[in-house]
Amino acid sequence: MIRYRASKLDCDGCSLKPQCCPNTPARKIPRSIHEGARDMAREIAKTDAYAASRRERKKVEMLFAHLKRILRLDRLRLRGPCGARDEFLLAATAQNLRKLAKLVPAPTTVRI
Repeated sequence: MIRYRASKLDCDGCSLKPQCCPNTPARKIPRSIHEGARDMAREIAKTDAYAASRRERKKVEMLFAHLKRILRLDRLRLRGPCGARDEFLLAATAQNLRKLAKLVPAPTTVRI
């Protein structure tokens, strides 16, 4: 934690000194050493590209949530990296086939 300390000359000329620091000659503000990175992240969060990225991430996260909840992929049953890859590929294939089936229009029945 870094402590920012204002100059006494700056505080003496300020009209808000009685409200800001009534009992001290100058203002002291604790500031985290990571605050610069937080400021940068706050600035990035205001951009249009970040908003688009959030929308895209939401779509991807919803797919993972569907895998975990509906297809019960909350834990892998096969062992090792190859087994995990195979199980995940099967689940992703099932998910893609489900999405593909929704794109194909249902056949219409003609009543005579």
